[in-house]
Amino acid sequence: PLPIALTAPVALGCGPKVDNSQVKLPAPVETTTLGRGDVFTLEIVGEKDLPREYQVASDGTVDIPYVHRIEVEGLEPQQVARLVAQKLIEQQILKDPSVVVSVREYNSKRITVLGQVQKPGSFSLLPGMTLVQAISQAGGLSSIANRDRVNLTRKDKQASVTVVLSFDAITEGRSPDLPLQAGDQIYVHERIF
Repeated sequence: PLPIALTAPVALGCGPKVDNSQVKLPAPVETTTLGRGDVFTLEIVGEKDLPREYQVASDGTVDIPYVHRIEVEGLEPQQVARLVAQKLIEQQILKDPSVVVSVREYNSKRITVLGQVQKPGSFSLLPGMTLVQAISQAGGLSSIANRDRVNLTRKDKQASVTVVLSFDAITEGRSPDLPLQAGDQIYVHERIF
């Protein structure tokens, strides 16, 4: 009789497990081009005394020592590295510079997290950011969040698509976490008691 008494509450407490296998969402379009407000590191190999971190100005430019002001808005990080190397060679500052650029924050690319989270708002899209990371960025779910009703709305060229996801299915490993793209909107519904 004892094992039956122990298993009964467990069986009663288990509702149907929601998974995200039926979700049809356009694949994220990953844009890694720089925009206004983005922060990146630029390292000229061998030049230790130069600043390493830069932010794209509101006019889409950035000031870099020796190179001065260059337009970087709309360029990929490797294009910025090539442009800086080319300017250093043209100005005869270095013969064969090795320049490395990596983006720290895409402030020009944002996602929105609203509803039952601790700190709703708009957040910078970090490279490789997923749904779970975005909700964490918003302080996590509130105590009255419906963990099986998380809307993700994505706009593509034709239309906007909204899917309903289970946060638990992702965090419990039953469904993969979803990569985000700039402009994605996440809305966490309230639990109905």
